Amino acid sequence: MIKLMFADDEELVRSGLRAMMSAASDIEIVGEASDGRSAVEVARRHHPDVALLDIKMRAPDDGIRALRAILALPDPPRVAMLTTFDIDEYVSLALRLGANGFLLKDIDPGALLRAVRDLAKGGAVLDPGVAARMVATHRDEQRAAQPARKLLSSLSDREREVVALIGQGLSNAEIGGQLHLSEATVKGYVSAVLSKIGAANRVQAALLAYRGGLLD
Repeated sequence: MIKLMFADDEELVRSGLRAMMSAASDIEIVGEASDGRSAVEVARRHHPDVALLDIKMRAPDDGIRALRAILALPDPPRVAMLTTFDIDEYVSLALRLGANGFLLKDIDPGALLRAVRDLAKGGAVLDPGVAARMVATHRDEQRAAQPARKLLSSLSDREREVVALIGQGLSNAEIGGQLHLSEATVKGYVSAVLSKIGAANRVQAALLAYRGGLLD
């Protein structure tokens, strides 16, 4: 029996997944969540074989942070990210962090069942539509690498450390623990860094760390 969990901040999506999965005799839904933080707790409590995560859930904790936290658990599940055709930097980050696949939310029920079974066997899954967009995204990232490195070179050593840890998905408290700084001090560093690199949020900062080679 394949133990499955899924997380999405839209009830309509969750109910659709529930309906598609409940008909399979070899799949047991062990939990679901409406945000990233709850998704991590579900994974920790129920030890699923496969997890399906919405890549862009609203706070507390989006799909990227949930992915990182779930993969850090002992004996983590295989994780596929649920996304739409609006492929952006989140996909690159999820791939970098170790996602095992990307599936469109409007996937055919039969294809979704096959994907879950393939994941449970240790495979990886990638919707063809997502694959095409990822190739284009990869090309864009290659072109963006040099500007990213130049921007990162304008930061101090400590600020680059902070950006690298943001890129790993760490919270301010976790960054403080790594660098032996107070959470308030880290918050100041994060605000300063976002301002210096012109990033609107932590995901953009993490993408810069990825493109600039800080996560290699």
